[in-house]
Amino acid sequence: MEPVEMLNSRTRRHTMFNLLKSASFRPPTVTAPTILPSRRVLQSFVSSYKFDVYACHSYSGTTSVTPPYACAYSNGAKRNGTPYLAVATEEGSAIILKTSGRKGWDFTGSRRTLRPHYNGIFNIKWGPDDSVLATASGDKTTHITSVETEEIIRVLRGHSSTVKCIAWDPSHPDLLSTGGRDGNIYLWDLRVTNNSGTSPAPNEDFPTSYPVVAINAAHGQEKTKGGRRKTQPSPRGVTGLVYTNAHTLVSSGSFDGQLNMWDLRQPEAKSAGKRTKKPVPMTPACTSPVDPTVLHGARRPRGLMSLCAGSGPSAGLLFALGADNRIHAYDSSTLISVDSFTHPNLLSSFYVHLASSPCGRWLASGCAGKNGSLFLYDISNAGRLTASPRARGPTESLTASVELRGQTGEIGAVDWANDMVASCADDRTVRVWRPDLDVYQNCIAQPEDNVWEWEWSSGIYPR
Repeated sequence: MEPVEMLNSRTRRHTMFNLLKSASFRPPTVTAPTILPSRRVLQSFVSSYKFDVYACHSYSGTTSVTPPYACAYSNGAKRNGTPYLAVATEEGSAIILKTSGRKGWDFTGSRRTLRPHYNGIFNIKWGPDDSVLATASGDKTTHITSVETEEIIRVLRGHSSTVKCIAWDPSHPDLLSTGGRDGNIYLWDLRVTNNSGTSPAPNEDFPTSYPVVAINAAHGQEKTKGGRRKTQPSPRGVTGLVYTNAHTLVSSGSFDGQLNMWDLRQPEAKSAGKRTKKPVPMTPACTSPVDPTVLHGARRPRGLMSLCAGSGPSAGLLFALGADNRIHAYDSSTLISVDSFTHPNLLSSFYVHLASSPCGRWLASGCAGKNGSLFLYDISNAGRLTASPRARGPTESLTASVELRGQTGEIGAVDWANDMVASCADDRTVRVWRPDLDVYQNCIAQPEDNVWEWEWSSGIYPR
């Protein structure tokens, strides 16, 4: 039964406790005036077969290509600098592309290729000053690689399963956090090396760091099934990490649509009593009060696959792609769900990611379908209440979406530069999309003449 249905009296409906439980409750900020939507700009995004498509060639130098798993534009690219895009692949390589455009039918383009791992890389992030890349891999480690020398300068060890997500601390270039399928969140300090308390392993070729703070089973553990054989409960995987300020980290998990907020000023461990030295595990400072994945007809909670933060007009919001094929918006200070939207063709999976634009007005999402669909959302008014008399209800989303098709298979990784968005697909290509109203109008007017050179959107949903 949904929380709203449990409120059976007018008095109880208006208590603060039940308002927090209610799916219709929204923080006061969402009543701000509606911003002029920019959905028509999204519709003008186009991509050229000549200039905007890149093949992910294998590190071995052969003609083979490899699937891209993750991508990230540099911090400079998000500030209107040179658009360097780092693409992480299935074989453990990291390809750095310059996506400012090129001449002719060239699928190679300007690039550099690094090899930080020999296993798939599931997340990649530029360091704060763009001098290093952090890569999270299926080999259970995170590597810090110098962009200039292409050498591994640090190996972060501690996870017992695939490392899923990375977040750099906004207050210090040497601090970052990782989350993994083992259910743990680890905090790292790159100024500290070989801090395990033991001698380095004989086969260690690079400086190694171990976590300085550990948050174990950050989103709880799976329940064990009854029976004679006792099985160890497995933690629920961590799927996303976002710093909301210098000392606050928000995480998402694979089990449900709830977020956890962690105050990193809380000591890692405290004494449980005078007679024991058993540490007390860190507990979240706040947990989202409502799981939005159960509010749209789902019979059970669904996990979150990716998490990102808004900025500009969407500042103060967190966006998460759910396994229920919807994108959920949360207030970053209270973790209350304030909006939910989707596209009828959107399909999520473990490999599909979200990314918000530097201007804070747009959101990009990949898709697990076979059609190579990239979805762009106008989030300028995400979380705001609609005042339209024709609205279906007081919480109807004002978010509209555009579907772009130009690749084949699942699109997992996406990211934005200042005026472009990149998408990585199972067809082993990276495609860059840019707004160009003149080209878009020409494609609409003369589709037969442009179909072999351009890809463009089919329209806005909802209209």
